Amino acid sequence: MSSEVSKHMDGNALAAALTSGIHRVLAKQELLNRINVFPVADSDTGTNLSLTLGSALGPLSNPGEMHLGTMLAAVADALLDGARGNSGAIVAQFFQGMSDSAGEITRFTTYTFGKAVSMGNDYAHDALSEPREGTVLSVIAAFSQSIAHQVSNVREGEFPAVMSTALERVEAALANTPNQLEVLRKAGVVDAGAKGFTELVAGIAGYLQDGTIAPLPDTSFAHELEPALNFLEADNDSQFRFCTECIVTGTDINRRKLREALAELGDSLVLAGTKRKAKIHIHVDEPEAVFDLAREYGEVSAQKADDMHRQQHATHGDKQGFAVIVDSAADITDEDMESHDIHMVPCRIQFGEHGYLDKVGITIDEFYSELESNPHHPSTSQPSPGDFRRQFQFLASHFDDVISINVMSGASGTYDAACLAASRTNARGNVHVIDSRNGSMGQGQLAVLAAECAEAGLDVERTIAAVEAQATQTTSYIILKDLRYAVRGGRLPAWVKTVAHMLRLTPIIYTTDEGKLGLSSFLFGRGNSIERFARHVARRAPPGPVEIGVGHAICAEDAAALERHLHNLLPDIRKSRISGVSPAIGVHGGPGTLLVAVKPWISAQDIADSAN
Repeated sequence: MSSEVSKHMDGNALAAALTSGIHRVLAKQELLNRINVFPVADSDTGTNLSLTLGSALGPLSNPGEMHLGTMLAAVADALLDGARGNSGAIVAQFFQGMSDSAGEITRFTTYTFGKAVSMGNDYAHDALSEPREGTVLSVIAAFSQSIAHQVSNVREGEFPAVMSTALERVEAALANTPNQLEVLRKAGVVDAGAKGFTELVAGIAGYLQDGTIAPLPDTSFAHELEPALNFLEADNDSQFRFCTECIVTGTDINRRKLREALAELGDSLVLAGTKRKAKIHIHVDEPEAVFDLAREYGEVSAQKADDMHRQQHATHGDKQGFAVIVDSAADITDEDMESHDIHMVPCRIQFGEHGYLDKVGITIDEFYSELESNPHHPSTSQPSPGDFRRQFQFLASHFDDVISINVMSGASGTYDAACLAASRTNARGNVHVIDSRNGSMGQGQLAVLAAECAEAGLDVERTIAAVEAQATQTTSYIILKDLRYAVRGGRLPAWVKTVAHMLRLTPIIYTTDEGKLGLSSFLFGRGNSIERFARHVARRAPPGPVEIGVGHAICAEDAAALERHLHNLLPDIRKSRISGVSPAIGVHGGPGTLLVAVKPWISAQDIADSAN
């Protein structure tokens, strides 16, 4: 270690040391996921810590002279915005404390570094409503106490020696975590979050010892993993379903009152941040209740709600060859979502200043009720690349391959967002993004087919080829009961509605082979419109056996009648489903919208037989 960083550490040296530590954590992502059993055995601590700490690499990579206080403030802010999961939020709050302690200083002595770490420890503990020993908090405390003890009487000790001793104390605290939490002892592991923080300290200490930054790992390695740990005896599932997070921005957030109110909604609460910006992490059954409460304290952004039950089933159930995930524009029955273990990234819905996560924060029926009564016409926005990447990172850490089947690229940027996220996912598995050329029921049919192929043991290449071939042969047809919603949403000129109303025309919209929306025909007059719509679809259905999906916007009786007519008109329907139409279409269709998706019938067994 060079003498200039022996007793004083400036912004550049701290940036290099932190970068080294973060690289160490990224290299251990798979291990941290495998040993994750607390507070919930959902195998995502490595992913969450990697995403959290990875968000700091940008502020740490700026070339030139770094002002230490300014750099730590930027790191703390980036970590707060990027924090994922329980451990990620705690680590973000630790660095917020360090930043507040550092203030405007330009370099650390071991003494001022110890003061900053001590404040970080206080912030991390204060972030939790119910701090637990045996977690990342225990190793953070050990780190703080070791440095404080070493520099209590020496204001300018040497960083390499201080950090080396602190690392020994941290490693001892990590080894003791199974003695502090019974769930860890039963599983035969140390705490995953604590292990991650230990790796961070080890990377920092290594740099201060020899000036070498740990390399950024190639996280596509390690396809030959150790067998997954058996967590069945852990019995540590949260009673709540959704891991919910958001950021609250305000002028004077009362964090004590906010924490007390949040504590009544769920468990595993972490509240990180400052009076100006706070990051909420909590496990609940009703994510929207968290977002509504947060809005009382400021502007809410970065909402997310991950289904922990689905994640646990994916990682601890019978492992398939690959995972299947969709955006929420796909309409799939709850039964099929659960039985085929299909994952979902929610789109976002905005009514004025009030935002929701599609199918998580608002149900389909609630959406249409709001659509009729709210004076603000809603808008929908595609999931961000970050929303996709978080899910891809998790699934690709547990599966060799992930297939993402997305709403048609000709009408949405969702497919492009998924492709960008896939290119930036650095877990061991491969992510394959497919343009469904459809939405709603058609997109859902393709996702179910892919999931059935996974269950049948088909390889990912054969499945992708089959799904892409079916996508070009799957067509959706839509009729709108009231064109005013399409006009309000900007998808239809007002004069078209006027002409259609005067001439009593109902346009039939369809999805083209290129994955765009087109006009198929008109229904003239209002009489027997459902039966005539069914005839239009039946005349254009592919020959041979088919699969149909009927979607509706709070008009279940009409949907049932449409399905009956199709069964009378099509000689060989092998499978049919009825489901509510997602808000992605309902925003522009409104209540009374009917949709039919028709796909040539093919089973996973047919696909397997065709390859033999």
